[in-house]
Amino acid sequence: MPLVREVTFDLLRRLGLTTIVGNPGSTEETFLKDFPSDFTYVLALQETNVVAIADGLAQGLKKPVLVNVHTGAGLGNAMGAMLSAFLNKTPLILTAGQQTRQMLLAEPFLTNFEPTVLPRPYVKWSYEPGRPQDVPGAFMRAYAMAMQQPTGPVFLSLPLDDWDQEMEDVDVLRGISARIAPDPARIADFAARINASANPVLVYGGDLSRSGAWDAGVALAEKLRVPVWLGPFTENVPFPQTHPLYAGTLPPAIGPLSETLAGHDLIVVVGAPVFRYYPWVPGAYLPAGAKLLQITDDAFDAAKAVAGDSLVSDSGLALEALLPLVLPRGGNPAREPYFRREPAADILKDAKEPLTAEQVFAVLSEGAPEDCVLVNESPSNMGELAQTRLGTIAKPDSWYMMASGALGWGMPAAVGLALAEQRTGRNRPVIAVIGDGSFQYAPQSVWTAVQHGLHMVFLVLRNGEYGILKSFAMLEDTPGVPGLDLPGLDIVSLGKGYGAASWRAATVAEIRDGFARALGEKGVSVIEIPIDTAIHTLLSAG
Repeated sequence: MPLVREVTFDLLRRLGLTTIVGNPGSTEETFLKDFPSDFTYVLALQETNVVAIADGLAQGLKKPVLVNVHTGAGLGNAMGAMLSAFLNKTPLILTAGQQTRQMLLAEPFLTNFEPTVLPRPYVKWSYEPGRPQDVPGAFMRAYAMAMQQPTGPVFLSLPLDDWDQEMEDVDVLRGISARIAPDPARIADFAARINASANPVLVYGGDLSRSGAWDAGVALAEKLRVPVWLGPFTENVPFPQTHPLYAGTLPPAIGPLSETLAGHDLIVVVGAPVFRYYPWVPGAYLPAGAKLLQITDDAFDAAKAVAGDSLVSDSGLALEALLPLVLPRGGNPAREPYFRREPAADILKDAKEPLTAEQVFAVLSEGAPEDCVLVNESPSNMGELAQTRLGTIAKPDSWYMMASGALGWGMPAAVGLALAEQRTGRNRPVIAVIGDGSFQYAPQSVWTAVQHGLHMVFLVLRNGEYGILKSFAMLEDTPGVPGLDLPGLDIVSLGKGYGAASWRAATVAEIRDGFARALGEKGVSVIEIPIDTAIHTLLSAG
């Protein structure tokens, strides 16, 4: 009779789950022994990196990825990245070893005491098989749960002595449906309300990207001739920011968001929560006289929406059904864009050291390739990045950030996205804009990138502080908060220590030449760029 391990690996092959991202421990070695030659193990040096690399890889491949961490201790380290994967709606199958069943009553060293409880609520399903022979079936159910909308991570706790048990060669492979179709009556009602509105507006979110609905989103905007906003903290840009109907990103606070949409009588939100608010700036949820319609693939997001009427559906399928029903609106196709960017030459006029973040981005924009993948985890200057060509996204699946706000996701997720570029043969360079504070959460990810020969550029903006927190201190009127300065960091040495080509670039010429060098060498580069320490106003309360 075959072993549990043999039946399980055969199932994983048939599901296309032949890449495992992990950091192994003693309770996982029975799973990994005699590792099959047709599988790939991606080693990361800490569990935050493990989960976030898998998150980026799964998003880049548009399929689930297996994750292996070390019992409860490793799972605990991974929780921040799991929160991000959950809110990113990334399909991951997380596994952790568990101590030998015969010893569990005594709770030996490295026991995960509550294995199905620990990862909650940041997984869709958490399970430990009741017997060894249930392991393959548990993987099949985990795959189905991860892939069904809303997609997301699931978790399996696997006792280390299960793998060498015998079992019948049972075929547990099943086909599943992974998309939710819209209710035709609800679609017809939404279309009628859009047609009856005098001045509608569109708000798009990451579900559009996950459903491959970039073209459908453009088609709806062009048919209606209305502005398109991104929802706050959108994790994957679903609309070309070069399009004249692109309006920008909504502010993530109640009052300012409502004021931004003032004058519209109907707000149509597709593929985004209503809304991701932070921080607290009071005001009306919707502008006076406005109604809201929401399309989301997540029934929980539909239920928790603070305003409006919802439709639960895959965003792409919903737009396919909606497009024939909405009436085209008049408008000049050559109209002036809603969103204007300042030319790089104007931004760099009279530049002096240290450069502002916007000036740095303007220099980088001169050499940025037309086709690349951009990852952003430099919170204090997201607005400045959006004002330049480097931060202007014109193609699908080319811009990512986490939906959670949990620092430490960006660097390893960029590594996962670069792995996906390598695996698919697209080979676009991955450019990660990282704050010097964010860099400290996951520097080990640089090592994994180097080991796999990835083409990546880490642009680390060095202001020696948690700039975003100083902005919050201004907004919240909380002077004297400790721990907001970061003296004594040496980003270049950290990058070199993990094997990356690393250097400091401070002047316009150094930044321009260094970026060109990093892109040309096609390896892993870490560039530390000092920027000024001016504190920016976060949001207007009025």
